Amino acid sequence: MADNDPVNDLALLLTPEGRALLDEVRDTDPAQELAVATRLRREHPAELVSAALGQARLRQRAAVKFGAEDAGRMFFTPNGVEQSTRASVAAYRARRMADLGITSVADLCCGIGGDAIALARAGIRVLAVDRDPQTAAAARANADALGLTGLVEVREADVTDVDTAGFDAVFVDPARRGGRGRIFDPEAYSPPLSWAVSAARRAPRAALKIAPGIPHEAVPEDAEAEWISDGGDVKEAVLWFGTEPGAVRATLLPGPRTLLSRGLPDPGVRPPGRYLYEPDGAVIRAHLVAEVADRVGGGLLDATIAYVTADALHPTPYATAYEITDHLPFNVKKLKALLRERRVGTLTVKKRGSAVEPEELRRKVKPQGPHAATVFLTRVAGAPAMLIGHPVRA
Repeated sequence: MADNDPVNDLALLLTPEGRALLDEVRDTDPAQELAVATRLRREHPAELVSAALGQARLRQRAAVKFGAEDAGRMFFTPNGVEQSTRASVAAYRARRMADLGITSVADLCCGIGGDAIALARAGIRVLAVDRDPQTAAAARANADALGLTGLVEVREADVTDVDTAGFDAVFVDPARRGGRGRIFDPEAYSPPLSWAVSAARRAPRAALKIAPGIPHEAVPEDAEAEWISDGGDVKEAVLWFGTEPGAVRATLLPGPRTLLSRGLPDPGVRPPGRYLYEPDGAVIRAHLVAEVADRVGGGLLDATIAYVTADALHPTPYATAYEITDHLPFNVKKLKALLRERRVGTLTVKKRGSAVEPEELRRKVKPQGPHAATVFLTRVAGAPAMLIGHPVRA
């Protein structure tokens, strides 16, 4: 049995001795790992100790996505931790499928089973398919660890060979990472986006998870496109089939709160008002900044930048509002003098359309004092500018 065989590593950890050792090393401090490994190898095989400590590290990393309770029971691969869907996003998508009346899903490219788990917890029967033996074994172990084997069947197979007839929907999560990192060309996904779209069109309903940076022109006309953020961070885009063809929406978690496109024209450029609105990343990716501008009665600071300005405060969940106190042409010396006068020691720097790096600006202005401020490095009607203000309290 090879020490570096990850499939065998998982088999070792699923034994009673392996499970007990996993419990023992659960909270191991990485700085103490060598000492712990040396001690444990006196009583356990070296390959088992290495596998347990490696899995403990992966579980610690996975807690951010899955929560400490689930992550502490699940089994992961390095790629599985990196590529799996955040549990809150998977749960939202599963709830939406359940609300559509979907009772069975073929989960193609299931990875370590994060989406299959969410679907099963929503009461949906799942066939989870992955061609990688290690990954499929982890998905099977996770369904068992979380008590979902009655709803989740894991199959090791090439997804292109799987018959999805008889399922209410298919869900496809193509691999978007290769040996050199992220893959940006949808046709370089594994499997390619064109294959996933074909599989989707053969099913009554479908959802395809894709990178949020996908060009809008690459979205099929018969698909609904949804961009999802969680806690302000854009996590993914989803192409839905069998729902609302041509619809475009941005969904913000927690919530969920969904902003649906009404096809509004560009809001136009106007001078800075008292308030600046920073749209959520999902809103920007979905090209729905005009919807935010319409809600707050505002316009753009610059035609190419997603900052909305308005004279009145209209709180919206789809953008963070800031009250602007100063509007200056870009000038580091003037900014430094203003911050010194205001005794600003905590400076948040945001930028769009500026080449200046936030840390570089902080070093130059050397903020000191008990007060806080936010500076926006941007363009106003094409000219470099600085807007200073602070977030509006909820």
